[in-house]
Amino acid sequence: MRRLNLFLPLWLGCSAVQAVELMPWERLPLAVPLHVDQERIVFIDQNVRVGAPRSLGDTLRIQSTGGALYLRASAPIEPTRLHLQDVRTGEIILIDITATDGQGQPALEPVKIVKGTGTSMGYRETPETDTSDSDADPSLTTSESPPVSRQTPIPVVLIRYAAQNLYAPLRTVEPLPGVLQVKSLRDLDLTGLMPTQPVTGQWLGAWQLEDHTVSAVKLQNRAAMPIALDPRELRGDFISAAFQHPHLGPTGFASDTTVVYLVTRGRSLAQALPPVLSPVDASTALTVSTVPGGDHDQ
Repeated sequence: MRRLNLFLPLWLGCSAVQAVELMPWERLPLAVPLHVDQERIVFIDQNVRVGAPRSLGDTLRIQSTGGALYLRASAPIEPTRLHLQDVRTGEIILIDITATDGQGQPALEPVKIVKGTGTSMGYRETPETDTSDSDADPSLTTSESPPVSRQTPIPVVLIRYAAQNLYAPLRTVEPLPGVLQVKSLRDLDLTGLMPTQPVTGQWLGAWQLEDHTVSAVKLQNRAAMPIALDPRELRGDFISAAFQHPHLGPTGFASDTTVVYLVTRGRSLAQALPPVLSPVDASTALTVSTVPGGDHDQ
């Protein structure tokens, strides 16, 4: 009986071991089925933000912490896509969930999403290594990562990343390590951005990498004539600028809108724009004389 008492805890511990289903991410949406009223765990090994349709608000509970995603459906769910965005790199993983009645069926095993062999390496970065001294003392090495040497200039990398976020399917957006999304500036006055052209500007979003920031601004033509876009007409302290399209069509046409990408260094878009001068009504500065005939009669 004593031997039974010794082996019983060991047997119970083995029965608690649960398999994990591996799913390689290769830019194709991953199918993650759920059972109603059963929680399923998705391990990602990275902190993510979850984008879900509002229609799931009452039927799907989503919790994300410590690189794990906890999904629990309270009712059947038709195939629906969730966006998982890496907080650090901005990389997006797509999963397609469904929820069915799982009564009488075994619980679904946890899922672990791993990088597939076909996953893009993102914007090329190579650590700078010094191979001139092969006999260097290994005890002098530190845990700090070597400086990163970018094959592509940061303004080009940021503009490409912003354009992909606005125009490309989310699953094709290349991850950019170190990029951060900038807080909203939707109330920013952009009337002075292109003062020589009849266009209106609206802030769409911004992303920061190291000390560079790219801001995406929507431009819309207000005139009945097309406009050829020239970066020399932009007003502001920018180190780089690019238009999504080379011209704007007449107002009312689908082509009357485009996006300009403005790159600043060490400052935000609001700080890089010229000050907005309020129109002054000269008549308000005049004082009316109370003496009959005015000053000429005195």
